[in-house]
Amino acid sequence: MNLSCPLCSSTYHNLFAHDTQRIYRQCTTCKTVFVPPQYFLSSDEERERYDLHTNSPDDTAYRKFLQRMLLPMHERIPKKSFGLDFGSGPGPTLSLMFEEYGHTMQIYDCFYAPDRTVFEQQYDFITATEVVEHLHRPLVELDRLWRLLKPGGYLGIMTSRYDTVEAFDRWHYKLDPTHILFFSAESFRWLCKRWHALLELIDNDIVILHKRAE
Repeated sequence: MNLSCPLCSSTYHNLFAHDTQRIYRQCTTCKTVFVPPQYFLSSDEERERYDLHTNSPDDTAYRKFLQRMLLPMHERIPKKSFGLDFGSGPGPTLSLMFEEYGHTMQIYDCFYAPDRTVFEQQYDFITATEVVEHLHRPLVELDRLWRLLKPGGYLGIMTSRYDTVEAFDRWHYKLDPTHILFFSAESFRWLCKRWHALLELIDNDIVILHKRAE
Protein backbone atom coordinates (compact mmCIF):
# COMPACT_ATOMS: atom_id res chain seq x y z
CA MET A 1 0.00 0.00 0.00
CA ASN A 2 1.50 3.33 -1.12
CA LEU A 3 0.40 5.19 1.98
CA SER A 4 2.35 6.88 4.76
CA CYS A 5 1.46 8.03 8.25
CA PRO A 6 0.17 11.62 8.04
CA LEU A 7 2.00 12.51 11.25
CA CYS A 8 5.46 10.94 11.05
CA SER A 9 5.49 9.88 7.36
CA SER A 10 6.41 6.29 8.18
CA THR A 11 5.29 3.74 5.60
CA TYR A 12 5.00 1.06 8.29
CA HIS A 13 1.42 0.71 9.47
CA ASN A 14 -1.14 -2.00 10.06
CA LEU A 15 -4.88 -2.40 9.87
CA PHE A 16 -6.07 -1.41 13.35
CA ALA A 17 -9.87 -1.45 13.14
CA HIS A 18 -12.76 -1.12 10.73
CA ASP A 19 -16.47 -0.45 10.76
CA THR A 20 -19.20 -0.23 8.15
CA GLN A 21 -18.00 3.21 6.99
CA ARG A 22 -14.19 3.26 7.12
CA ILE A 23 -10.98 1.46 7.95
CA TYR A 24 -8.41 2.71 10.48
CA ARG A 25 -4.68 2.08 10.21
CA GLN A 26 -2.14 2.37 13.02
CA CYS A 27 1.38 3.66 12.42
CA THR A 28 3.93 1.31 13.98
CA THR A 29 6.35 4.19 14.54
CA CYS A 30 4.34 6.92 16.31
CA LYS A 31 1.22 4.86 17.14
CA THR A 32 -1.11 7.35 15.49
CA VAL A 33 -4.29 5.86 14.04
CA PHE A 34 -5.41 7.41 10.77
CA VAL A 35 -8.12 7.11 8.14
CA PRO A 36 -6.90 6.69 4.53
CA PRO A 37 -7.65 9.65 2.23
CA GLN A 38 -10.31 7.85 0.19
CA TYR A 39 -12.62 8.22 3.19
CA PHE A 40 -12.15 11.98 3.58
CA LEU A 41 -15.16 14.26 3.20
CA SER A 42 -14.99 17.07 0.67
CA SER A 43 -14.39 20.59 1.94
CA ASP A 44 -18.05 21.46 1.32
CA GLU A 45 -19.22 18.38 3.21
CA GLU A 46 -16.97 19.26 6.14
CA ARG A 47 -18.26 22.83 6.21
CA GLU A 48 -21.85 21.61 6.23
CA ARG A 49 -21.18 19.54 9.35
CA TYR A 50 -19.33 22.34 11.13
CA ASP A 51 -22.18 24.76 10.35
CA LEU A 52 -24.38 22.56 12.53
CA HIS A 53 -22.29 23.33 15.62
CA THR A 54 -24.12 25.62 18.04
CA ASN A 55 -21.27 26.44 20.45
CA SER A 56 -21.10 30.08 21.49
CA PRO A 57 -19.67 32.29 24.27
CA ASP A 58 -23.14 32.38 25.84
CA ASP A 59 -23.19 28.61 26.35
CA THR A 60 -22.17 27.99 29.97
CA ALA A 61 -21.66 24.25 29.42
CA TYR A 62 -19.31 24.98 26.50
CA ARG A 63 -17.39 27.48 28.64
CA LYS A 64 -17.01 24.88 31.37
CA PHE A 65 -15.69 22.41 28.81
CA LEU A 66 -13.12 24.92 27.51
CA GLN A 67 -12.03 25.87 31.03
CA ARG A 68 -10.25 22.53 31.13
CA MET A 69 -7.85 23.97 28.56
CA LEU A 70 -7.89 27.58 29.71
CA LEU A 71 -7.00 27.06 33.36
CA PRO A 72 -3.84 24.90 32.98
CA MET A 73 -2.61 27.18 30.19
CA HIS A 74 -3.30 30.32 32.23
CA GLU A 75 -1.35 28.84 35.15
CA ARG A 76 1.72 28.45 32.94
CA ILE A 77 1.82 31.55 30.75
CA PRO A 78 2.91 35.04 31.89
CA LYS A 79 0.36 37.76 32.58
CA LYS A 80 -0.86 39.66 29.51
CA SER A 81 0.43 37.02 27.10
CA PHE A 82 -0.20 37.04 23.36
CA GLY A 83 -1.95 33.93 22.09
CA LEU A 84 -3.44 32.27 19.03
CA ASP A 85 -6.49 30.01 19.06
CA PHE A 86 -6.06 27.75 16.03
CA GLY A 87 -9.30 26.22 14.76
CA SER A 88 -11.55 28.66 16.58
CA GLY A 89 -14.74 27.36 14.96
CA PRO A 90 -17.98 29.13 14.03
CA GLY A 91 -18.47 30.57 17.54
CA PRO A 92 -15.06 31.65 18.90
CA THR A 93 -15.18 31.30 22.66
CA LEU A 94 -11.84 30.19 24.09
CA SER A 95 -10.16 33.33 22.74
CA LEU A 96 -12.72 35.50 24.54
CA MET A 97 -12.16 33.57 27.76
CA PHE A 98 -8.41 34.18 27.58
CA GLU A 99 -9.11 37.88 26.96
CA GLU A 100 -11.26 37.92 30.09
CA TYR A 101 -8.13 36.74 31.93
CA GLY A 102 -6.15 39.68 30.56
CA HIS A 103 -4.46 38.10 27.55
CA THR A 104 -4.47 39.33 23.94
CA MET A 105 -5.68 36.87 21.31
CA GLN A 106 -5.72 36.17 17.61
CA ILE A 107 -7.91 33.48 16.03
CA TYR A 108 -7.65 31.32 12.94
CA ASP A 109 -10.07 28.90 11.34
CA CYS A 110 -9.82 27.72 7.75
CA PHE A 111 -13.59 28.08 7.32
CA TYR A 112 -14.70 30.84 9.70
CA ALA A 113 -11.65 33.05 10.34
CA PRO A 114 -9.30 32.42 7.39
CA ASP A 115 -7.01 35.42 7.87
CA ARG A 116 -3.60 33.89 7.23
CA THR A 117 -1.72 36.97 8.39
CA VAL A 118 -1.90 35.45 11.88
CA PHE A 119 0.86 33.12 10.70
CA GLU A 120 3.20 36.08 10.30
CA GLN A 121 3.38 36.72 14.06
CA GLN A 122 4.98 35.07 17.08
CA TYR A 123 3.01 33.95 20.12
CA ASP A 124 3.53 33.25 23.80
CA PHE A 125 1.02 30.41 23.58
CA ILE A 126 -1.18 28.63 21.06
CA THR A 127 -4.28 26.51 21.62
CA ALA A 128 -5.90 23.94 19.33
CA THR A 129 -9.05 22.51 20.87
CA GLU A 130 -10.90 19.72 19.08
CA VAL A 131 -9.20 20.49 15.77
CA VAL A 132 -6.12 18.29 15.21
CA GLU A 133 -8.27 15.21 14.65
CA HIS A 134 -9.61 16.94 11.51
CA LEU A 135 -6.26 17.82 9.90
CA HIS A 136 -5.42 16.34 6.51
CA ARG A 137 -1.77 17.41 6.85
CA PRO A 138 -1.18 17.36 10.60
CA LEU A 139 2.61 17.55 10.59
CA VAL A 140 2.63 20.55 8.23
CA GLU A 141 0.11 22.39 10.41
CA LEU A 142 1.66 21.43 13.75
CA ASP A 143 5.20 22.24 12.62
CA ARG A 144 3.97 25.66 11.54
CA LEU A 145 2.31 26.30 14.89
CA TRP A 146 5.47 25.24 16.68
CA ARG A 147 7.54 27.70 14.62
CA LEU A 148 5.13 30.49 15.61
CA LEU A 149 5.75 29.87 19.31
CA LYS A 150 8.29 32.08 21.04
CA PRO A 151 11.03 30.29 23.01
CA GLY A 152 9.52 29.33 26.35
CA GLY A 153 6.02 29.26 24.84
CA TYR A 154 3.26 26.68 25.25
CA LEU A 155 1.14 24.72 22.79
CA GLY A 156 -2.08 23.30 24.24
CA ILE A 157 -3.89 20.59 22.30
CA MET A 158 -7.27 19.10 23.14
CA THR A 159 -8.17 15.90 21.32
CA SER A 160 -9.38 12.58 22.72
CA ARG A 161 -6.64 9.95 22.81
CA TYR A 162 -7.29 6.31 22.08
CA ASP A 163 -6.02 3.41 24.15
CA THR A 164 -6.56 -0.22 23.15
CA VAL A 165 -8.08 -1.60 19.97
CA GLU A 166 -10.95 -3.01 22.04
CA ALA A 167 -11.77 0.43 23.42
CA PHE A 168 -11.35 1.94 19.95
CA ASP A 169 -13.97 -0.39 18.53
CA ARG A 170 -16.50 0.94 21.06
CA TRP A 171 -15.35 4.57 20.85
CA HIS A 172 -17.97 7.13 19.81
CA TYR A 173 -15.23 9.62 18.86
CA LYS A 174 -14.27 7.70 15.74
CA LEU A 175 -17.84 7.80 14.40
CA ASP A 176 -17.62 11.45 13.37
CA PRO A 177 -16.70 11.32 9.65
CA THR A 178 -14.66 14.52 10.00
CA HIS A 179 -12.38 12.81 12.55
CA ILE A 180 -9.58 11.27 10.50
CA LEU A 181 -6.65 11.24 12.94
CA PHE A 182 -6.50 9.72 16.41
CA PHE A 183 -3.56 10.42 18.68
CA SER A 184 -2.06 8.29 21.41
CA ALA A 185 0.30 9.38 24.17
CA GLU A 186 3.09 7.94 22.00
CA SER A 187 2.05 10.26 19.15
CA PHE A 188 2.75 13.27 21.34
CA ARG A 189 6.00 11.77 22.61
CA TRP A 190 7.08 11.46 18.98
CA LEU A 191 6.31 15.15 18.45
CA CYS A 192 8.27 16.05 21.56
CA LYS A 193 11.32 14.23 20.25
CA ARG A 194 10.99 16.03 16.93
CA TRP A 195 10.70 19.43 18.60
CA HIS A 196 12.90 18.78 21.67
CA ALA A 197 9.86 19.82 23.67
CA LEU A 198 8.62 19.05 27.16
CA LEU A 199 5.30 17.18 27.37
CA GLU A 200 2.59 17.28 30.02
CA LEU A 201 -0.38 14.92 29.77
CA ILE A 202 -2.98 17.01 31.60
CA ASP A 203 -6.01 14.78 31.01
CA ASN A 204 -7.07 12.01 28.66
CA ASP A 205 -7.81 14.64 26.01
CA ILE A 206 -5.47 17.52 26.91
CA VAL A 207 -1.72 17.85 26.43
CA ILE A 208 0.57 20.84 26.84
CA LEU A 209 3.89 21.03 25.02
CA HIS A 210 6.50 23.48 26.31
CA LYS A 211 9.04 25.01 23.93
CA ARG A 212 12.41 25.21 25.61
CA ALA A 213 13.79 28.71 26.10
CA GLU A 214 16.83 29.40 23.95
